Amino acid sequence: MLQTNGHAAYLVGGCVRDKLLGVDSKDFDVATNAGPERVQRLFSRSDAVGASFGVVLVKGEDAVVEVATFRKDFDYRDGRRPERVSFTASVEEDVERRDFTINGLLYDPLAEEVIDYVGGRRDLDEKVIRAIGDPAARFDEDHLRMLRAVRFAARLGFAIEPATLAAIQANAEKIKRIAAERVRGELNRILTEGAARRGFELLDRTRLLDRILPEVKKMQGVEQPPEFHPEGDVWTHTLLMLAGLPQGASVTLAMGVLLHDVGKPDTFERAPDRIRFSGHVERGLEIGEEICHRLRYSNAETEQILALIGNHMKFMHLTDMRPGKLQRFLRQPGFEEQLELHRLDCSSSHANLDNYDFARDTLETLREEDLRPAPLLTGHDLIEAGYEPGPRFSEILETVEEAQLDGTLGDRDEALAFVERRYGAKASQ
Repeated sequence: MLQTNGHAAYLVGGCVRDKLLGVDSKDFDVATNAGPERVQRLFSRSDAVGASFGVVLVKGEDAVVEVATFRKDFDYRDGRRPERVSFTASVEEDVERRDFTINGLLYDPLAEEVIDYVGGRRDLDEKVIRAIGDPAARFDEDHLRMLRAVRFAARLGFAIEPATLAAIQANAEKIKRIAAERVRGELNRILTEGAARRGFELLDRTRLLDRILPEVKKMQGVEQPPEFHPEGDVWTHTLLMLAGLPQGASVTLAMGVLLHDVGKPDTFERAPDRIRFSGHVERGLEIGEEICHRLRYSNAETEQILALIGNHMKFMHLTDMRPGKLQRFLRQPGFEEQLELHRLDCSSSHANLDNYDFARDTLETLREEDLRPAPLLTGHDLIEAGYEPGPRFSEILETVEEAQLDGTLGDRDEALAFVERRYGAKASQ
């Protein structure tokens, strides 16, 4: 439509890069010399989401395409976006404002022609992430580009070109100026796009790791008892677990893997008999909550990440748990992620999967009504029995349920008698 109406128009950016790599794209961006008002006149189903930047979203039957007018950017002051832009007739000027050469390629689908002003095809062939123009200037314009360089290099298996790497290292401190939500978004992608280990090795090499996750950086060099961790220190162990995360892993599982041992550096102790980390789970929960709050994870994500940290050591006691306690443990929300973290934990250290197999086998034999039977007592039953509502109600009901799961209690009367014996008539006090 744009070309038919006399305008230059090209696919640009990631979709062109992915096409040349033989990868399917989900997002398509178009660059054109048509102004945003002209684009909206040509496409009735469109929204000017960034008119001052020349960006219009055009809606098709099964896709939304971002159409942006050729532009030059000026006066980056916040390390995020330009203070002003000017539209230009030059596609070359538009390409020169972009981040990396592999993202600066153009494609004319009607002429079936790739247009390359920045050496992007060469860098794709050589598997290199290279900033367009002066790398220090590109990172000064948008500090988040430093994390994007790491993400692209990790996901694609590319190297970061030396001058680009040096510019990231020199400017790493500026990442602290970026909003936590934007950092979290890039971090999540690094963790879940299938190359988490490579991503964190590059975060460390670029000096970004100790700026965004100093608590993870502290894992390096923290020894572990070789009888349980023959693979090495806490950092090495964590990298091995990250390497086991598949593409598309959930953010919560990935963060749980990253942070499950984050309390170890602060609790390291070389005892007479062996290395110990007394209280590392409790310290890990404190640190994990701080990190989730700092990076603005949602309450639901934070709860699951903390559950993964808090429960990862409980698997060693599975075979000793009473049936009721075991069933309550196995039915936790998101337990599949806890089980997968445990598998990765074992596979990346002593390689003993007995408790993993035990949990799997137990889950396969239990029915839903076994894990979540109808309760013998409710809060209403306790009130009817003469107990005043209070903070101990939940404790009483949990204790009754665990005894029910153990097979100790079979009906309501037995449960009420059990409560009276155990808690007396002043259960709410």
